[in-house]
Amino acid sequence: MSHTQPSGFLALPPSGKGRPVLVLHAWWGLNDTIKAFCNRLAEAGFVAFALDLYRGPVTDQIAEAEKLAPELDANVNRARADIAAAIQLLKGLAGSDEAGIAVIGFSLGAFYALDASANHSDAIRSVVFFYGTGPADFAQSKASYLGHYAGNDPYEPQENIDYITEALTSADRPFTIYQYSGTGHWFFEPDRVDAYNEAAAKLAWDRTLAFLRLSQPVT
Repeated sequence: MSHTQPSGFLALPPSGKGRPVLVLHAWWGLNDTIKAFCNRLAEAGFVAFALDLYRGPVTDQIAEAEKLAPELDANVNRARADIAAAIQLLKGLAGSDEAGIAVIGFSLGAFYALDASANHSDAIRSVVFFYGTGPADFAQSKASYLGHYAGNDPYEPQENIDYITEALTSADRPFTIYQYSGTGHWFFEPDRVDAYNEAAAKLAWDRTLAFLRLSQPVT
């Protein structure tokens, strides 16, 4: 991709056209798991772009991720600018604003997905967030929301889920939140072999796909 475009990974469907989906990675960075997720979305008919929020670094170690994530949060305005650029890129690829953009965030990326839905209300129509929470002001949002949470997650305890539920309810936004019993944080990510739950991941994928397709225009 050229230097005028945000850094990331683009996956196109066989037709070359489809509803645009912005994918925001977990605190590991833009790794192969996120790229594979984009490829799955493309195979399902979507134009998927995973933004590299870290602009390069990738890790599979918690200790390193615990350093990278705060550095990103300390540059939140830069991250928001990159997200804005990614939205513009997807708008250009879509060629139409009819359906709006969907955004999917994992953990750290969930915060930025939720934040983007508030800051880019004219562009974002669908939000999927995996085991993460974000800001509570959705008054300007025009999106529908789908949340996936683990049944036992020290990173996202029940009070965080209650918090986002109350925020979306207060803003009168349509939303569905699922909790997957017997799972922990990162249950959707197959490279996290200690946490991955195949059955829960498949169910979350099927629900995500149905949610995204429900908000697609009829062609």
